[in-house]
Amino acid sequence: MRFLKKLYNWTLKWADTRYGFTALNAVAFAESSFFPLPPDILLIALCISQPKKSFKFASYCSFFSVVGGVFGYFIGLLFFDIIGMPILNFYHVMDKYELIQAIYQKYDAIAVIIAGFSPLPYKVFSIAAGVCKINLFVFIISSIIGRSLRFLLLGWLIYKFGEKIKVFIDKYFTILTIAFTILLISGFWAITHLLK
Repeated sequence: MRFLKKLYNWTLKWADTRYGFTALNAVAFAESSFFPLPPDILLIALCISQPKKSFKFASYCSFFSVVGGVFGYFIGLLFFDIIGMPILNFYHVMDKYELIQAIYQKYDAIAVIIAGFSPLPYKVFSIAAGVCKINLFVFIISSIIGRSLRFLLLGWLIYKFGEKIKVFIDKYFTILTIAFTILLISGFWAITHLLK
């Protein structure tokens, strides 16, 4: 926990430097494949410091997160034994990885979208997608949807409500994520049943 707290503070400090935007893109990329902390921390700080650039920050964050997810996908596809497994073991998520494999066999694209939006460790999903050989195009499109929904919504909330929303998101992030995920699943369920 001390390590994560130090890493959290280190990540947040980048927002106060001229390299904040570059650091955001780097963290967004890295978190999708191996880095432990999500880019939301830095995204929130940058958006609050420059609200007019909220959508720019969120868009780049989404893009680099998807690219990082593709990197994670290829780790799973080509280098799981030598790179992917050590990453998952380091974060103690091998049990989650096995569960995700089972989820992918049934839901692939929906699972990626939900993982991309939710606070679940996205790196586990990106690596598992490669191992399970999910269609790369489906993985990329689903990642774009999930990651963009998450980061653009966050950027819009900060643009609209500023500092107040940071406190609200910090306090109710899990509840908000669960509520949105339920709505997302309900939407997919409705669409699939209407198309039958």
